[in-house]
Amino acid sequence: MNTVIYARYSSDNQREESIEGQLRECKEYADRNGMTVIGTYIDRALSAKTDDRPQFQKMIKDSNTHKFEIVLVWKLDRFSRNRYDSAFYKRKLLQNRVKVVSATEPISNTPEGIMLESLLEGMAEYYSAELAEKVSRGHKENALKAKFNGGIVPLGYRIDGERHYQIDPATAPIVQEAFRRYAEGESIKELWTSFNKRGIRTGLGKPFTKSSFQNMLKNRRYLGEYRYKDVITPGAFPALIEPALFDKVQRRCDRNKRAPAHTKTEVNFLLTTKAFCGKCGAMLCGESGRSHTGAVHYYYKCGNHKRNGGAACNLRAVRKEPLERFVVRVAVERVLCDETIDRLTKLLLEDQKRENTRLPVLQTDLKDVERRIANMVAAIEQGIITPATKQRLDELEERRKELEISILQEQIEKPPITKEQILFWFDRFRKGNQNDPVYQQQIIDCFVNSVYVFDDKVVVNFNYKEGDRLVSLQEVLGSILDGNAP
Repeated sequence: MNTVIYARYSSDNQREESIEGQLRECKEYADRNGMTVIGTYIDRALSAKTDDRPQFQKMIKDSNTHKFEIVLVWKLDRFSRNRYDSAFYKRKLLQNRVKVVSATEPISNTPEGIMLESLLEGMAEYYSAELAEKVSRGHKENALKAKFNGGIVPLGYRIDGERHYQIDPATAPIVQEAFRRYAEGESIKELWTSFNKRGIRTGLGKPFTKSSFQNMLKNRRYLGEYRYKDVITPGAFPALIEPALFDKVQRRCDRNKRAPAHTKTEVNFLLTTKAFCGKCGAMLCGESGRSHTGAVHYYYKCGNHKRNGGAACNLRAVRKEPLERFVVRVAVERVLCDETIDRLTKLLLEDQKRENTRLPVLQTDLKDVERRIANMVAAIEQGIITPATKQRLDELEERRKELEISILQEQIEKPPITKEQILFWFDRFRKGNQNDPVYQQQIIDCFVNSVYVFDDKVVVNFNYKEGDRLVSLQEVLGSILDGNAP
C-alpha cells in the first residue's frame, strides 16, 4: 500500500523523539508490513493542539489525489492532541480512503480497537492540557513579578536583562505622537498614511495598518499597567501615556466604533461531518434564519438543497439544538448503559493484551530463563557441576537482567490501561451535563458514527459497531426496510 509519513516535533528543547528518530521507526514499520513509502510531511517546532500546521494541511489536501492509502505516524499524538481535530481530519482522510496508522501503537480495526484509540487520544489531550497548565503556572509567577512573559513587545518599550519593561527612548516618541494626534482629531487612516510616508515601522518592522493603530490606542500597558489573565498590576513599569490623554483617546474610540452587529456570533454545529440527509445522502450544513420577532434560529439543512434548490432535494431544515440534544440523549442511553460498558471494558482489556505483542514475548522469555536458572541451581545443589556451569549461570543471570529492564521499558512506554481507568472514563461521560455544549461535543465525537435525518425520523448510528467506517445511506435504508434500524 502506498504510504506517506507524517512527523512532528513540538519544540527544539523538549526531550522527545527527534524527527529523524520518528522517520526511522516509521520506515522500519513500513518495511515490516509491506508498505511503500512515497513521501514525508514534516512540521518542526509546531504544537499538535492546533491544526494550523503547514505540512499537516498539505498532507490533508494531497489526500484528495488518492495517491496514498496510509498516513503513518510515530505515535497518535503526532497527528493531533485535540480529539475534535483528530476526529475531523481522520474523517476527511477516510472520505478519501486514507487511514491513519501508528507505528508504535498498533491498533486493530475491531470495535474495541477503535475505543482503545479514542482512549489513547484522550490521554494525549490530557498530557497536552497538563503541560499547558504547568506553562500557565510559570507565566503567572512571572506576572506576579511584572516580568515579560513572551509575545510581542509593544512599540515604545524594550525588555531589560531581568525581563522587565523599560521605555525605549528611540520609539517611545512615536507612540506619544500617535496618541496626541488622534486625541486632537486626526483619523486612524491619516495617522497610518503619515507614519508610513515617513518610513516609521511597527515593533515587528512592518508598515502600519488600521489594526496596528487600533491595537496601539487601546493598549493599557502604555499606562504602565501589567496584565496577564486575572493578574492586573497598575504602575508595574514606567508609563508612556498620561491617564488623561489615554482616557480622551478611549472616549473618541468609543464614539467612532462601528455598530456591534458587524460581527456574527460564532455558532458551533456539533454534528458537522456526521449529519446527513436521509433522502439524498448529502451532508447537512449549518444555517441561520431570523424570525418575525427578530430572534435568530439555527438549523441543519441538506447541502444539496442549499446549493441546488428544492428541486434537487426537498428535505425540510431541522432545528439545531433539539436535534443535537436528541442525538446526545440517545447516545448516552444506548451506549453508556451498564451492559454495553461491561462488554466494551472486557473487550478493551482483551484487545490491549493482543495489541502489545512484544511484552508477552519478553515475559515468556523471562520465565524460560528463570526456569533454566532454577534447574542449574538445583543441579549444583545435587553436586552436578562442570567447568562450564558457572559461565553458563552468569550468562543466564545477565540475560535475566536484560529481559527485566526491557519489560520495564516496555511497560513505561506503553503503560497498561486498567479496568478501573476504563470504567472511570465511561462513568465520566455517563454523569455529564447533557445541556453542556462541551459535553455534547465529547459524546458526539466519541460515540456517534453518523446521523441520517428524514422528514419523519432520525437514524443514529454508533461507533461501537463497525465504527471505523461511515455507515452509508443504503445500509440505513436497508435496515429500515428490515425493521432493524439502530
